[in-house]
Amino acid sequence: MSKITRTLVRRRLLLLLLAGITITFILMIRLGYVQFALGGWLTEEAEDSWSRDLPFEAERGEILDRNGEVLATNVSAPSVLVVPRQIVNPAESAAQLAEILEAEEQEIYEQITESSSIVRINPAGRKIEQERASKVRAQRLPGVYIVEDNKRHYPQGEHLAHVLGFAGIDNQGLTGLEKYYDERLQGQSGYVSFFSDAQGQRLPDMADQYEAPQNGMDVRLTINDQVQTIMERELDIAEASYNPDGALAIAMDPDNGEILGMSSRPHFNPDNYQAVSPEIYNQNRPIWATYEPGSTFKIITLASALEEEEVDLDEDRFHDPGYIEVAGQRLRCWKKGGHGDQTFLEVVQNSCNPGFVALGERLGTERLFDYIHQFGFGEQTGIDMDGEGTGILFDEENVGPLERSTTAFGQGVSVTPIQQVAAVAAAVNGGTLYQPYVAKDWLDPDSGLVVDSQTPIEKRDIISEDTSAEVRRALEHVVAQGTGSGAFVDGYRVGGKTGTAQKAQGGRYLENNHIVSFIGFAPADDPEIVVYVAVDNPKDTMQFGGVVAAPIVGEIIEDSLQAMDVPKRDNQVEKELTWSDVPYLDVPDVTGLTLRELHDANYPLNIEVSGEGEEIYRQSPAAGERVEEGSTIRLYMGDKSTASD
Repeated sequence: MSKITRTLVRRRLLLLLLAGITITFILMIRLGYVQFALGGWLTEEAEDSWSRDLPFEAERGEILDRNGEVLATNVSAPSVLVVPRQIVNPAESAAQLAEILEAEEQEIYEQITESSSIVRINPAGRKIEQERASKVRAQRLPGVYIVEDNKRHYPQGEHLAHVLGFAGIDNQGLTGLEKYYDERLQGQSGYVSFFSDAQGQRLPDMADQYEAPQNGMDVRLTINDQVQTIMERELDIAEASYNPDGALAIAMDPDNGEILGMSSRPHFNPDNYQAVSPEIYNQNRPIWATYEPGSTFKIITLASALEEEEVDLDEDRFHDPGYIEVAGQRLRCWKKGGHGDQTFLEVVQNSCNPGFVALGERLGTERLFDYIHQFGFGEQTGIDMDGEGTGILFDEENVGPLERSTTAFGQGVSVTPIQQVAAVAAAVNGGTLYQPYVAKDWLDPDSGLVVDSQTPIEKRDIISEDTSAEVRRALEHVVAQGTGSGAFVDGYRVGGKTGTAQKAQGGRYLENNHIVSFIGFAPADDPEIVVYVAVDNPKDTMQFGGVVAAPIVGEIIEDSLQAMDVPKRDNQVEKELTWSDVPYLDVPDVTGLTLRELHDANYPLNIEVSGEGEEIYRQSPAAGERVEEGSTIRLYMGDKSTASD
């Protein structure tokens, strides 16, 4: 019996020993796993439960024009945060904050007593002025913190508003480029972490941790701020002169699709977008609006007929009695009685509707609509902005002779302004259709180095260089000797086309309510800019593109080319003067003459004289410059020794 007992005892002790060793081994493995495998995660979880993060917003990337001019930037705008568990006296803290922030005390009290680890005082404490932030700091209220936020600022005000768009209070892009490129511009927020106990009280012996924000990338646009400023000035003048329902302008480099300027009316200040309705800041007319183009669309018919060798502008002739009959309907010319016998170059100069109907007939429906599609109508251009329209074309299967004829001169179809600019650019640049774009280079915010670039996107070749040269020649004649004379600029060889389109409503055309437009380019021998302007229902004026829009385009082109340092050209088609035109003349060389000799020469110029002496030794403008008759020439007088110097 005793022997059996000892054996059992030994077995039990051995089992206990083995069990103890096994348990110890398992505990050691578990401890090692927790220590080495889960240690980092557990530490993070512990720190997360103890820590409180005060966020620091990243700065959105700056938006610059092509020459580095700042169009959108950031300004400091501190915000108020509270840690509710650290608030010692909620009622007193709420009263002091409400007074400084000019907010309701009860609203502040409810926020600072929320059951949350960190609370933003919203909206009164969001992105406040530095003066208010300093007052909050001075109170030294327990649990109340000031964090360095920032907000978007647009130093150019209303300029380029619809293109830039704006960012909201959380620095998220809401419209325009701010929205389209939000992911690249917004960056990544940082924070300062401090540690607190279970009651939310700060632990004094643990150092704060700082994670720096990563700012968004800067972007350099294709926009030329000088061109944009000129464009905005001219649209301001148009608004004051004509009180239109709206207006728009686009400038593009025809050789690559880069947008040089874009503006829409009515416009707004992105710094204060809340002051206008969404109908204003959401309507970027140059890419969104769709309407009948009118006669500017004739450029497409012209280019197509020339490419297909269906017309010789100088040799072929057309008689316009004031109308043309198509499918039993009379399609009338804008000029009562018509233009009579004319070459097709004169058809273009005169913007003769029946002549363009004849070109449409020569092309036929299939070829005409094929070119219309080739030039990009009926589809988005692909510009890097939201909200682009596509326009509306006739379904080719339902196009009869009448629909083809009205399409040939720009009636019955609907297009967007940006489509027209891209198409006309292709017609005058040698025949290549480019995709318009606005964002050119993306820059590292710290180094300023280019990290990504957009290169020109060639979509397709449509017409030949020879055809394009003929289009340019015809359109230069339109400006020098035809309906586009208002856009004429001495020395810059402007070409272009007028457009006057009736607005439709409820399936009917409105009376005395037109969108008048003009699209121009220069210099005609080598275009460097295409400018399109449309004015919606101008008041108290003749509603014609040549009267309202053409002079605006002429001003924009002249000042823009000067700002771009584009030299003037020789061999310009001479302008056919009307009763209201002032002739130009070359400034004569009058240096070395006396005032008596100058008087006897009887030049049609006004003079201003500076200095004393017998002879003119310097003049401004210099000899050979072109000026209007009656312009003032400044003369500097001196003796013979002065003149020889």
